Parts: sequence; structure tokens; C-alpha cells
Amino acid sequence: MMSRKTRTILAVAVVAGIVGYRLMRPAPEPHAPATGDQAVATATSAAKPLKLGTLVFTPCSLSSPLSRDSLEAHCTTFEVPEDRANPQGRRIALNIAWLAPEKQTDLQPDPVFFLAGGPGQAAVASYPQVDAAFNEVRKHRNVILVDQRGTGHSNLLACATPEGDDMSPAAMRGEAEKCAAQLAPKADLRFYTTTDAVADLDAVRAAIGAEKINLVGVSYGTRVAQQYAMRHPQATRSIVLDSVVPNTLQLGNIFARNLDDALALQFAQCTQTPSCKDTLGDPRVELDALLARLRAQPLTVRYRDASSGEEREDELRAETVAGLVRMYAYMPVAAALLPKLIHEASNGRYENLMALAQMLQGDMKDSMAMGMQLSVVCSEDNGSLLANQADAGTVLGNQMAQGMAAMCAAWPKGHVPADFHQPLTGTVPALVLEGEFDPVTPPRYGEEVVKTLPNGRLLVLRGQGHNVIGAGCMPKLFAQFIEKADAKALDGTCLEKLNYVPPFTSFNGWEP
Repeated sequence: MMSRKTRTILAVAVVAGIVGYRLMRPAPEPHAPATGDQAVATATSAAKPLKLGTLVFTPCSLSSPLSRDSLEAHCTTFEVPEDRANPQGRRIALNIAWLAPEKQTDLQPDPVFFLAGGPGQAAVASYPQVDAAFNEVRKHRNVILVDQRGTGHSNLLACATPEGDDMSPAAMRGEAEKCAAQLAPKADLRFYTTTDAVADLDAVRAAIGAEKINLVGVSYGTRVAQQYAMRHPQATRSIVLDSVVPNTLQLGNIFARNLDDALALQFAQCTQTPSCKDTLGDPRVELDALLARLRAQPLTVRYRDASSGEEREDELRAETVAGLVRMYAYMPVAAALLPKLIHEASNGRYENLMALAQMLQGDMKDSMAMGMQLSVVCSEDNGSLLANQADAGTVLGNQMAQGMAAMCAAWPKGHVPADFHQPLTGTVPALVLEGEFDPVTPPRYGEEVVKTLPNGRLLVLRGQGHNVIGAGCMPKLFAQFIEKADAKALDGTCLEKLNYVPPFTSFNGWEP
């Protein structure tokens, strides 16, 4: 069995990507107590309300199980029309948090807006986990968190988890139909796209009285940042794109090929290390054999629940293994364990793999608003959701693209501007960040984005995965960029100190 330290590291390392592997997840209703990795905004009565622009904020604390301390903030709501063409119709109360510098001296007028990933994550819930990277930035600037419409406490769009393990296109379309019907009384699902969210952000900017803003997007949040800079260049002082999704990209079945490319790099850390290769063999060869076995015949596995310590029994399927491999690949400290887990399972010891897969599902279940996710993907990327024969032999195969296409066939779709997938151009200062081992937004995406941004610069962080703004000296460089809005002047040599994470050769860790 693995050590408690290893389990803790891996629990903290779990991160979400552009589109969750399980396409439908539950999430708490608005104003219900948050669970899982969702942050809680708790009202604080000790301090007085503060005004920013025309908005009145009341004191609150932001906390998350994945962050050490609670963050003192101010919270409010701001109403916007659901359909801007019908301003007298239904309105959405956007959930907003404001983190002000402790000292108001030398306060800069252009705040930083943090844009969460997904699509389907909420900014207020996600931010506490990356706050440490903002330490220097927060000394002189306000940080604004807006739960994108359809996420968090901004008219959350979430549906119940489907029963059973049927991932066929017909079953997935049926689940989408149920979800759409469930959400119809509270939302017109056509109006929860990136374009709608960009209009919301600019309305918030105007309401707080900011002439210009800095946008920091992670993963899907980089799409929001680029779209905002396209629509409102005069209001955009700078953008930071961490694990960037190019405007030109339609999601399609990018996940299968990108994951396999990242696994090739990550598994090479084992095959090129004699002690790991001699002990664990070739992880990719063993993974392919394991997946083939489970596709032919799923196994019933008895294991110890990683959270409760109780004995449980569940079915291990190929989809379970593929989902775990995909999510662990997002972060090298988690991916370092994959060769050992795969080798154990290849030799008939499935308990640890099953326990971690189930722990992953529990950690992820409340992190995505899947109704909002479908409104975004089905409106903006529907035409590219096609099976690709060349991906049939990958870890994910075509099931994800086929499942999403089936769900989108039943989902209401919003309007997308004709130039939505045109590259971002212009003189906006842009700092673009990529992890060398990112399994969903590889470095070539960053290369594509900076081609059309003369004031942009790409930094590729050695041995890193997805969401890299907190790695090594990156927070220092990030703060310098926000201060000067000049990416090309940054001295990135400090990033050369980043090291690769050695593969685990046992459940106690890697060899010295």
C-alpha cells in the first residue's frame, strides 16, 4: 500500500482541465454549503461594507480545502440581463469577490481579473488555490473574481450524475436531454456562452469604475481573456494566458492526441532511467495491455477507500483507468506515480489504482458546472466534435468526442460571432505560459498565439504540466509583467532551475 504522504500529495495535485473526462457531474445549488474543492464565501460582520465604483461590497472570507488559509475579501452580486437583446427579461445575479491590498498606498488603478478554467469552474472557488502566485500583484492592485454565468453562485447550471456506466452516444444524448429539461425553468441555455460572459466582465469593469483591466486566464479562462481583448481592446491593459487555448482552436478530439503526446514525454522519464525501466518496464506497453484487457472484460476489485479507510468493491473499467491517467497527467508530481500504478495492475494488483481512481472521482465531482460547460462547447465547438480514426489506438480513443457530439445534438446552442475563431491580433501586452508536459494545451498552442501578438512572449516551463503560474519563480515574473506590461523585458533565466519530477519506483517515492 502507498504511504499516507503519497496519497496526500496526489489528492492536492488533482486539477481540472478544459473539459472533464466524466461529462456530467453534480454540483451544489446556489447558496447551498459548498463541498469538495469548492471555495466557500462566508459573510463577516465585523468590518463595514466598502464601495468600489457603484458596487457595494460586504466583508467575506474565501476558503477552500486545497488552500491553507482563508482569504479576507469583500463580496457582492451584480445583476445583468440573461439575454441582452431582451433587457426586461430574466436577470442573472453575478457573484463577485474583491480582494483589496492591505495597504492603499501606491494603489494602481487597473485591477486584475482572474478567469477560471473548465469551462465550468467558478473563479471564487478556484482562486484560493492560486492565491500564493498573486502575493506580489496584490500589494498594489485589486483582484476581482467573477463567477462566470452558469458557475458557482452565478445561476449555477449543474445536473445529477447519470446512473450506471453506459457511456454510449445514445445514453449520453439521453443524459443531455434530461439535464436540459431540468435546467430549463431557471435558464435559457443559449445565453451561457463565452461571448455572453465577456459582456458580463465588461459590465463589471464599468460598474467598479476601472478604465482598464488586466486579465489572468487559466486553461479555458484563456479563451475568455482572448475574446475580451478582441471585443474590448481599449479596456485591456494586459493579458496573462496560462495553459492557453488558441482562439483558432476548436476542441474536437484534441484531448486524445495531446494526452498521448504528453504521456510519451512523461513515461520517457521512466524508460530513460535504468532503475525505473528495470523495475517497472515500459509504462506505455503495459498501459495498452491493461486497457485492452479491461475493454474485453471489466474486473471487480476489492480495495480500501482512500478517504474512509473502509473496504469497498467496485468494477474497474478501461474508462476508469483512462480517466485517472488523463487527470494525473495534468501534474508531474501525480504523473510520477503512473508507471508504478500501471505496473502493479499489470501484475494483477489493482487495489491502489482502483482506490486512487475512486478518490479522484470524489475530488472532481463538484468542480465543474456541466450545464454551463455544454452551453459553451456545444455553441462554440460543435462542428469539430468528430471521431478521428487516427486516434482509435490512443488512451482516450474517440469515446470523448463521440459522447460530447451526442450530447450537443440535444443541447440548445447560442450565437457565436463570425470572427470568434480568428486569432487574437493587436498590440496588447501578453504573457503566455505553457508546461512542457501539458496533456491538454501543449507548448505549440502558445507558439501559435504569440505569432499574432507582437507584444507577446511565450515561456515554456521545463517538466511542468497544466496551470503553471505558481511554478518556481513564475510568480515573481508574473508580478513583474503586471507591473510593467512588458513581457519581452522579463529575465526568465530563473525558470532554468525547474527540475523534472523523477518517476516513483515504489509507493514510498523515487530513488535518491
